[in-house]
Amino acid sequence: MSDDATYLENMPSLVIVTGMSGAGRTEAMHVFEDLGYFCVDNLPSSLIGSLVDLDGVMRADDGPSKRRLAVVCDARNRDFFGSLSSALDDLSARGVEYTVLFLDADDEKLVSRYKSSRRRHPMCEEGTTIGQGIQRERRLLMDLRDAADHVIDTTDMLPQKLRTTIRELFGTGNERKGLAVTVYSFGFKHGAPLDADLVMDVRFLPNPYYDPQLRPLTGLDAPVRDFVMFRDETTEFLKAWKGLLDVVMPGYVAEGKQQLAIAVGCTGGQHRSVALAEATGDYLKSRGYRVSVAHRDLKLAERAGK
Repeated sequence: MSDDATYLENMPSLVIVTGMSGAGRTEAMHVFEDLGYFCVDNLPSSLIGSLVDLDGVMRADDGPSKRRLAVVCDARNRDFFGSLSSALDDLSARGVEYTVLFLDADDEKLVSRYKSSRRRHPMCEEGTTIGQGIQRERRLLMDLRDAADHVIDTTDMLPQKLRTTIRELFGTGNERKGLAVTVYSFGFKHGAPLDADLVMDVRFLPNPYYDPQLRPLTGLDAPVRDFVMFRDETTEFLKAWKGLLDVVMPGYVAEGKQQLAIAVGCTGGQHRSVALAEATGDYLKSRGYRVSVAHRDLKLAERAGK
């Protein structure tokens, strides 16, 4: 089984996100989207079973699911309080695995958030205050909160902390797998990369192009790879490059970054950058990251020469 398959296999099949209005459900759904879940917001709880049937969520006695689902059910739907418990009981009876995530915050913080957003609280009726609506919602949700698998109090949480907490709970325990890394080679003569987060210029290394036997080959061929890799200059460079990656990569993970592009460039994108992009990808894989390697200008470089 591939690393990506294992990563997804270990995640819950169905997550039901609920809790107090204003406690961070929108931010939570962004995290689940980044984790590879198919997300549905504001779904009536009576329709959860139908969605499960449609999408083939994993059952306890069946094989792998077609995809992971994250569903927000909350007070915006009028049937929420009366039917969510029944919907969960129905899922259990049918052998559907699910996890309930309850988001909460204290009343003062929720009032502050609603005032700053200028949105109407879903439990506020004509003539009631935001605080009264929050208190009513809290009473109705008390039993659901007690029964939830995970409760996150977002009172003092910045969005970054909430993202980190959800990834720790649902990202299989390996946060590095939540960061999708693309390493690609390119040639400066064909244009600088536009989408890279990190760019490494390796044109300072000796160029295999000037060896007539190596010129038509690429960094994917062993003779070129050996020419590039087994040099004192490359050894020193890789030592420093790997040290830099060991510093910045955990920082990207801690900041909640979900996609990262690393570009390695030489003159034509055929020899040095290709070999070193492959080496960079192998190193990051050995450090537990999900990595794909591509070569932007390899075909161009083969036609254009240098």
